[in-house]
Amino acid sequence: MNPKYNIKQRNKTIQGLRSFKNTLPTNVKKIIIKKGQIYSQTLDNWKNIVGKELFKVCYPKSFKNSNRLRGSSLKIMVRRGSEVDLEYSKNVIIKKINAYFGYNVLQNIELNTFEDKFEKKKEKKINNATKNEHIKKITDIKNDKIKNSLLELSKLFKAK
Repeated sequence: MNPKYNIKQRNKTIQGLRSFKNTLPTNVKKIIIKKGQIYSQTLDNWKNIVGKELFKVCYPKSFKNSNRLRGSSLKIMVRRGSEVDLEYSKNVIIKKINAYFGYNVLQNIELNTFEDKFEKKKEKKINNATKNEHIKKITDIKNDKIKNSLLELSKLFKAK
């Protein structure tokens, strides 16, 4: 007898363990490769697509492929305060992404804002040592050498 041929998924049946790639139907493989490739390519070339200024402020979060009701969209996370800059450059970004892939991959861009935790830390000042409460606590210290050195240190903080 002739060997069995399974036309639906692969050309010939393979005995033993199969890789995950070989077990999927061909239609599903095409969809996974196409959707994953679009998102990974945009991540790799994000700095070239957007530019240096917007690259520091935003990054792509997810890509949703088109269906019957809506077109494909790219969700971008934007730092709070920079939404307007990205809003004005939406059409330019869509044109650059479509030109990169060679066909209309993207129809819409959605913006989500986030607050940058690092900026809040930079804004905090170290002037806590110069407040009157701390100076009162320093004057209550009985050791004169430690008290004098801490008072001099607080004067240096005030000078800055």
